[in-house]
Amino acid sequence: REKVQGSAFVVAISSFGRSQLYRWCDRADWPKVQVVRCGLDASFLAIEPTPTPDVERLVCVGRLGEQKGQHVLLEAVERLVRGGRSIHVVMAGEGPMRAELEAAIARSGISQNVSITGWIDNEQVRSEILDARAVVLPSFAEGLPVALMEALALSRAVVTTAIAGVPELVDGGCGWIVPAGSVDALEAALEEVLDAAPASLDEMGRVGRARVLHQHDASVEAAKLEALFAAAG
Repeated sequence: REKVQGSAFVVAISSFGRSQLYRWCDRADWPKVQVVRCGLDASFLAIEPTPTPDVERLVCVGRLGEQKGQHVLLEAVERLVRGGRSIHVVMAGEGPMRAELEAAIARSGISQNVSITGWIDNEQVRSEILDARAVVLPSFAEGLPVALMEALALSRAVVTTAIAGVPELVDGGCGWIVPAGSVDALEAALEEVLDAAPASLDEMGRVGRARVLHQHDASVEAAKLEALFAAAG
């Protein structure tokens, strides 16, 4: 409350984030709270869309940590494999839970179905996304993940969870959005992704890319921030 009172303006990266600031500041200060979204630069936005590959390969981009929900993903993959589905998930990232996740993969007997890249740079992230049928991010806690913006900017459908600011970007038009922590819902969504025709996934990708270009262009969002500083004197 005191920080907002003493500020010329306050920026949230999503409408959800703004609503949480509203909870803690005086009603008279609500007009100070503005939304300026995180943005992507030309390294993602300028890349021409490519068709969704007809593969059974999905990618999960993110730090290997408890908030990302990767254990739920592994359980869903294990169920699909036991049901006879062919699937391979690439976990693109590094983090403190790597050893724990590797042990879970081995214990579940899905070592042939899940691989972990470790840390990779932006160019490699783009490559992993473009080589995938869809991007999966089953997070428990987020603001609005840049990984989802990147996937949609590259015209890939996404599977993610209905938390925080995520529904402001993702809906059924560009992917699947499931309850956080639900293995059942995630398994069902992944099965739908595997069954979807590439042309259907391409259409989701087109919808998602248009949404990111409209909402998450770094140059546009930076101009909004510049205007707020200018107005504040």
